[in-house]
Amino acid sequence: MSKPDTTRSTAPTSAPTSAPSATDAPLDLPALRTAFDAVLAPWVRSLGLALVAATPGEARFVLPVAAPLVHGGGVLCGQAMMAACDTAMIAAVMTRLGGFKPMTTVQLQTSFLRPVAGDAARVELVARVLRMGRNLVFGEVQLLDGQGQLAAHATTTYALL
Repeated sequence: MSKPDTTRSTAPTSAPTSAPSATDAPLDLPALRTAFDAVLAPWVRSLGLALVAATPGEARFVLPVAAPLVHGGGVLCGQAMMAACDTAMIAAVMTRLGGFKPMTTVQLQTSFLRPVAGDAARVELVARVLRMGRNLVFGEVQLLDGQGQLAAHATTTYALL
Protein backbone atom coordinates (compact mmCIF):
# COMPACT_ATOMS: atom_id res chain seq x y z
CA MET A 1 0.00 0.00 0.00
CA SER A 2 1.44 3.39 -0.96
CA LYS A 3 1.59 6.38 1.32
CA PRO A 4 -0.69 9.36 0.58
CA ASP A 5 0.93 12.32 -1.19
CA THR A 6 1.44 14.98 1.48
CA THR A 7 3.50 17.35 -0.67
CA ARG A 8 0.50 19.13 -2.16
CA SER A 9 -1.38 21.65 -0.12
CA THR A 10 -5.14 21.62 -0.20
CA ALA A 11 -5.33 25.21 1.04
CA PRO A 12 -6.56 27.76 -1.48
CA THR A 13 -3.83 29.75 -3.21
CA SER A 14 -5.75 32.99 -2.75
CA ALA A 15 -8.69 34.08 -0.69
CA PRO A 16 -12.01 34.28 -2.53
CA THR A 17 -13.04 37.75 -3.52
CA SER A 18 -16.63 38.79 -3.05
CA ALA A 19 -18.57 40.93 -5.45
CA PRO A 20 -18.38 44.66 -4.72
CA SER A 21 -21.17 46.28 -2.80
CA ALA A 22 -23.45 48.93 -4.23
CA THR A 23 -21.80 51.47 -1.93
CA ASP A 24 -18.41 51.25 -3.68
CA ALA A 25 -17.30 54.63 -5.00
CA PRO A 26 -17.94 55.47 -8.66
CA LEU A 27 -14.90 55.41 -10.90
CA ASP A 28 -13.59 58.14 -13.20
CA LEU A 29 -15.88 57.46 -16.17
CA PRO A 30 -14.06 59.61 -18.77
CA ALA A 31 -10.75 57.83 -18.04
CA LEU A 32 -12.41 54.40 -18.08
CA ARG A 33 -14.24 55.19 -21.34
CA THR A 34 -10.97 56.28 -22.98
CA ALA A 35 -9.07 53.18 -21.85
CA PHE A 36 -11.96 50.89 -22.77
CA ASP A 37 -12.46 52.41 -26.22
CA ALA A 38 -8.74 52.07 -26.99
CA VAL A 39 -8.86 48.25 -26.75
CA LEU A 40 -12.04 47.60 -28.75
CA ALA A 41 -12.06 46.38 -32.33
CA PRO A 42 -13.65 48.88 -34.74
CA TRP A 43 -16.69 46.65 -35.41
CA VAL A 44 -17.35 46.42 -31.65
CA ARG A 45 -17.23 50.22 -31.37
CA SER A 46 -19.83 50.36 -34.18
CA LEU A 47 -22.37 48.66 -31.88
CA GLY A 48 -22.75 51.99 -30.07
CA LEU A 49 -22.37 50.47 -26.61
CA ALA A 50 -22.09 53.36 -24.14
CA LEU A 51 -20.61 53.10 -20.64
CA VAL A 52 -22.90 55.01 -18.26
CA ALA A 53 -21.69 54.03 -14.76
CA ALA A 54 -18.97 52.04 -13.06
CA THR A 55 -17.90 51.02 -9.58
CA PRO A 56 -15.18 48.52 -8.69
CA GLY A 57 -16.32 45.20 -10.14
CA GLU A 58 -19.36 46.56 -11.98
CA ALA A 59 -19.96 48.38 -15.27
CA ARG A 60 -23.29 49.59 -16.65
CA PHE A 61 -23.93 50.19 -20.33
CA VAL A 62 -26.65 51.24 -22.73
CA LEU A 63 -26.92 49.63 -26.17
CA PRO A 64 -29.10 51.39 -28.74
CA VAL A 65 -31.37 49.01 -30.63
CA ALA A 66 -30.38 50.12 -34.13
CA ALA A 67 -31.69 48.69 -37.42
CA PRO A 68 -28.44 46.84 -38.29
CA LEU A 69 -28.76 44.87 -35.03
CA VAL A 70 -32.36 43.74 -35.69
CA HIS A 71 -32.84 40.49 -37.61
CA GLY A 72 -35.62 39.49 -40.01
CA GLY A 73 -37.86 38.41 -37.16
CA GLY A 74 -38.06 42.02 -35.97
CA VAL A 75 -36.10 41.55 -32.74
CA LEU A 76 -32.62 42.41 -31.51
CA CYS A 77 -30.37 39.57 -32.71
CA GLY A 78 -28.70 37.26 -30.23
CA GLN A 79 -25.26 37.81 -31.76
CA ALA A 80 -25.47 41.53 -30.94
CA MET A 81 -26.60 40.78 -27.39
CA MET A 82 -23.76 38.30 -26.86
CA ALA A 83 -21.17 40.70 -28.27
CA ALA A 84 -22.49 43.46 -26.00
CA CYS A 85 -22.38 41.16 -22.94
CA ASP A 86 -18.84 40.01 -23.72
CA THR A 87 -17.68 43.59 -24.25
CA ALA A 88 -19.40 44.95 -21.13
CA MET A 89 -17.66 42.33 -19.02
CA ILE A 90 -14.25 43.57 -20.21
CA ALA A 91 -15.02 46.95 -18.66
CA ALA A 92 -16.16 45.35 -15.40
CA VAL A 93 -12.86 43.45 -15.21
CA MET A 94 -10.97 46.67 -15.99
CA THR A 95 -12.60 48.32 -12.97
CA ARG A 96 -11.01 45.67 -10.75
CA LEU A 97 -7.62 45.72 -12.51
CA GLY A 98 -7.33 49.50 -12.52
CA GLY A 99 -7.07 49.51 -16.33
CA PHE A 100 -6.73 47.12 -19.21
CA LYS A 101 -4.68 43.95 -19.00
CA PRO A 102 -4.69 41.46 -21.89
CA MET A 103 -7.41 38.84 -21.37
CA THR A 104 -9.38 36.40 -23.42
CA THR A 105 -12.86 34.98 -23.16
CA VAL A 106 -12.75 31.35 -22.04
CA GLN A 107 -16.49 30.88 -21.68
CA LEU A 108 -19.58 32.92 -22.48
CA GLN A 109 -22.89 31.21 -21.76
CA THR A 110 -25.95 33.23 -22.67
CA SER A 111 -29.57 32.45 -21.87
CA PHE A 112 -32.12 34.41 -23.89
CA LEU A 113 -35.18 34.88 -21.69
CA ARG A 114 -37.39 37.16 -23.78
CA PRO A 115 -37.13 38.90 -27.15
CA VAL A 116 -36.21 42.58 -27.38
CA ALA A 117 -38.46 44.32 -29.90
CA GLY A 118 -36.65 45.84 -32.85
CA ASP A 119 -38.38 49.16 -32.22
CA ALA A 120 -37.13 49.38 -28.61
CA ALA A 121 -34.98 52.44 -28.12
CA ARG A 122 -32.27 50.68 -26.13
CA VAL A 123 -31.29 47.90 -23.76
CA GLU A 124 -29.29 48.21 -20.56
CA LEU A 125 -26.46 45.93 -19.49
CA VAL A 126 -25.08 45.38 -16.01
CA ALA A 127 -21.78 43.48 -15.94
CA ARG A 128 -20.43 42.24 -12.59
CA VAL A 129 -17.26 40.51 -11.52
CA LEU A 130 -18.27 37.60 -9.30
CA ARG A 131 -14.80 36.30 -8.49
CA MET A 132 -11.38 37.62 -9.41
CA GLY A 133 -8.57 35.09 -9.30
CA ARG A 134 -4.94 35.40 -10.29
CA ASN A 135 -5.56 33.87 -13.72
CA LEU A 136 -9.32 33.55 -14.13
CA VAL A 137 -12.17 36.01 -13.67
CA PHE A 138 -15.78 34.90 -13.34
CA GLY A 139 -18.66 37.23 -14.03
CA GLU A 140 -22.24 37.71 -15.05
CA VAL A 141 -24.08 40.15 -17.28
CA GLN A 142 -27.75 41.05 -17.17
CA LEU A 143 -29.29 42.52 -20.31
CA LEU A 144 -32.52 44.41 -19.57
CA ASP A 145 -35.12 45.33 -22.19
CA GLY A 146 -36.77 48.76 -22.49
CA GLN A 147 -39.19 47.93 -19.67
CA GLY A 148 -36.40 46.86 -17.30
CA GLN A 149 -37.22 43.16 -17.73
CA LEU A 150 -34.40 40.63 -17.87
CA ALA A 151 -34.08 39.70 -21.56
CA ALA A 152 -30.77 37.82 -21.44
CA HIS A 153 -28.39 36.56 -18.78
CA ALA A 154 -24.76 35.67 -19.47
CA THR A 155 -22.15 34.00 -17.33
CA THR A 156 -18.54 34.50 -18.26
CA THR A 157 -15.04 33.27 -17.59
CA TYR A 158 -11.96 35.23 -18.71
CA ALA A 159 -8.32 34.25 -18.61
CA LEU A 160 -5.90 37.02 -17.70
CA LEU A 161 -2.90 36.73 -20.00
